[in-house]
This record gives sequence, structure tokens and C-alpha cells, in this order.
Amino acid sequence: MRSLRRRSAAGLLLLPLLSGCFASGGDPGSSDSSGSDGSGDGKRLRVALAFPPTQNLSPHGQDALLLSRLGVAEGLTRLDANGAAAPALAESWSSEKGGRDWLFTLRDARFHDGAEVTPEAVAGALTRAARATPPPAALTGVELTAEAVGEDRVRVSTAGADPVLPLRLSNPSLSVFSPKAYGEKGAVDPAGTATGPFELTEVTGDTAVRLDRFDDHWGGRAQASGIDARFVADGTARANALRTGEVDIAESLPVAQLASLDADTVRANATARNTALHLNTSSGPFADPRLRAAAREAVDTSALAKGVYEGRAEPGRGVYGPALTWAAGKRTEPAGRAEAADPDGTRITLATYDNRPELPETAQVLQQQLQKAGFEVELEVRDYSRLEADALAGKFDAVVLSRNTMLDTGDPVAVLAADFTCEGGYNLARLCDEKVDAAVARAQATADPDRRRDAAMAAETAVLGTDAVVPLVHLEVVAGVATPVRGVLLDPYERTLVGTGTRR
Repeated sequence: MRSLRRRSAAGLLLLPLLSGCFASGGDPGSSDSSGSDGSGDGKRLRVALAFPPTQNLSPHGQDALLLSRLGVAEGLTRLDANGAAAPALAESWSSEKGGRDWLFTLRDARFHDGAEVTPEAVAGALTRAARATPPPAALTGVELTAEAVGEDRVRVSTAGADPVLPLRLSNPSLSVFSPKAYGEKGAVDPAGTATGPFELTEVTGDTAVRLDRFDDHWGGRAQASGIDARFVADGTARANALRTGEVDIAESLPVAQLASLDADTVRANATARNTALHLNTSSGPFADPRLRAAAREAVDTSALAKGVYEGRAEPGRGVYGPALTWAAGKRTEPAGRAEAADPDGTRITLATYDNRPELPETAQVLQQQLQKAGFEVELEVRDYSRLEADALAGKFDAVVLSRNTMLDTGDPVAVLAADFTCEGGYNLARLCDEKVDAAVARAQATADPDRRRDAAMAAETAVLGTDAVVPLVHLEVVAGVATPVRGVLLDPYERTLVGTGTRR
């Protein structure tokens, strides 16, 4: 029986794939509390989150991040603070056939419905994710299959060698759920079917969720007895809820609100998050590279960093920000950019969302800068859940987006493939450029971590040369944590928030 197997920690084959060297931030799998074995019976945690679910909490899209941050869902691997793949539901792995096949050995674990996490269940979950429409961003350009091997192993295969597959499988969209979770037409119900320390037990539309502690979690009982999470799009409202004691944790606080909060409740951490201006290259005015160049030249990033973000950001330099220390000194200026044309009153629609508090103000400053350069700018601000579909469909000329560039896989190449290639699943700029695709393909085919980063920087140069994206600022993210709360998990990838050691 699998439950009686003896495991040896010495057998772990933890490959240091693309370990990203961050400027700061702790291990996302650990906590800053003592006694994190989950033996306590702490109070329920009250959490205010910025983004409501947009896809009924389907784990195959952006909602997977909510399930990950709330400690509901887990995959075979996770990322540690250095960007390396670390064990989660898989306790070890090794590559075969030159990196086309990877064999994962599962740990003893159970789903929230009481069923055992078997190789068949894992293979089925990964197969469902690979067949999802649209596919998860982590699988952009990847043909993935999975099969059970014996009583405790899963073989995951790709059409070509994939040296970063253990990183890829850490993406929250590739979390593993019980067979009961999967319904008709690709529907997935995460309630009572995941594996994390907290079980999703109640969903109130797109306004709130209730989670209860899962006592049979393989990592031990959580110290908090449960979580009551509310989705509060307005940043000021989140700050007020923390200030008045209505919530214990509030994510993504506006910098303008920080002075009014107790300094002990403010937690800032460096991340790989950037804010950028994405220009629609497929239709409208910015299909003309000369007008894209004019927009780039109109933007004053220093004014944004100092004014809007009050010094809690650095002027944008590229896709990879200063939190990724390996990128320092490797960036080169693009050659052969188009010469800027006179906008001469060209009308454009600039869109953004208000879930991240500084974005509307950023868009207003950009509106002024672009108008000064000669554009006529109509500004549209929505909740992200009502913006995403139209933005991906190219219904705006420009979109201001905040994006954690290492969120999808921890692999620096993945964000370029997802956001800037012809087949990219999150290509807001709708860019389709042969040179960019070729540069990204070369980076994807490079296995050595150092050379892969160099290839990623070359591909970044190709992307910036199209002026499809204008980097604005590189961010740190600020959360509010009530003083009695311990063990909040703030990591560079923003995949975690609460874990077994989080309590009040």
C-alpha cells in the first residue's frame, strides 16, 4: 500500500533550473512564524483580495492564482524564493529521453474529498489542463501528455525537449484536482476537490469565498481554522478594512493610503511585477510602427515612478525588472526601431483596470503625456473581470497592465512566449512578428540556465524593438497585515499569501 511506503529525502532530484536570484523575498513555501506544524487551533483569517474570480474559479485560467494564494490548490511542484522547482505533490523527479520525458514520484497525499492522490488522478488532471480552451499560459507552445506509471509515479512528456518542465508544472493553472472536479465541456469545480491546507467550502458569486481547514493535508494541519475572503476591487476600501479591523490581511494597497496606516501593518516586497503600456499592433492607429514609436517617446517613466508610485517603483527598463538580479547589465538597446511620426490628432482608446490602485492614475498621467505629444486620448477604466476579454480581443488601442513576469512558470522565456508571440495566449499587444517569434524559439530551445537567460534577454530586445510594449515602472507590492497575524507568505511571484503557518 502507498500509505506504508518509506520515503527517503536523500533521493530527491531537485534540479536547480533557472534559479532566479531575487533582490529580496523569502521562501514561498515557508512562513515567518514559529511552530508552523499546524498543531494549533487559531482563529479564522479574514482576507481582502483585489481581484474577483472571472471564470467561476476555474483553475485553468487566471482564477488559479486565487486558489493558490488562498492555500486551496497545489501542483506537482512549486517555486522556491530563488526560482528553482521545489517539491509539492511530487517529492522527486528525473528526466528521460533528453528532456522529453520527466518521471515524477508522488508523495502520500489526499484530495479534500478523501480520495487518494494517485498517478491516474494526476495524469488525468494534467491531461484536462493540456486540453483546456484556451490552454493555460504555462503551456503556450507546449504539447503535453501524462500517464500513470506504477503505483506512485507519473510520466509527463512533451513533443520536444522541455528543460524547464518542473518549473512549468509549478504554475497554479496546472494544479491537481480529484476526478470528481471535472465535468462536461471542460468545467472544473475546485470546491472540495483540491489538495491544499484549506478546502473551498462556499462561494458567494464573485464577492466572497469561505475556506475551512483540511486536517488531512500532507504538510500538516494549518494553524488557522479557516479563511473568510472577500473580493474588494477598490484599493482604498481594502486599506480602510484593514485600518478598522474588518480584515486581517489586505493585498495590493494603494501607496497613497500607506501614510494613514500603522507602519507595523505595512509589508512591502520586491517582485518581478512590472507595469507596462501594451499597444495594439494588429488594428487601429498602433498598427503603424511609427505611431508606436511616437507613443514610446511621449512617455516619461520617471514622472510615473516618482509621482504616481511615490518612489515605491523604478522607471521601466524592459520586460525583466531589477528584482531579477541576473538581468542586470545584460540589456541592450534595440536596433532598427521605426522613426516616430507626428500623431497629428490621432484618436486612441487607452484602457486599464482599477483593481490595482495606481493603474487608473497611471493611465491618467499617460493620457496627459500622449495628448501633449499630439494624440487624442479617450480613457476607459473598468474592473479587470470586465476588461480582460475585450483587451485580449483587441478592442482597445492601448492597455495599461500590471504583470508579474515570472508568474506563469518562473521561466523568463515563458512570459515572452505568452505575451508577445503569434500563438501567445495573453498577447494584449496582438503582436505577430517573425523576428520576435524566432528569438523566443531560440530561447525556448536553450537548456543551460545561464545561456537561457542570455537568450531571453536577446528575445526581450527583439520585443522592445517592435514598440509593441512600453515598460513603465518596475514595482514592489505592498500588502497590509494586522499586527496579531503571523506567517503571511509574500513571495516574489505573488503565488502565495496564506499557508499552514499563517495565524492570528
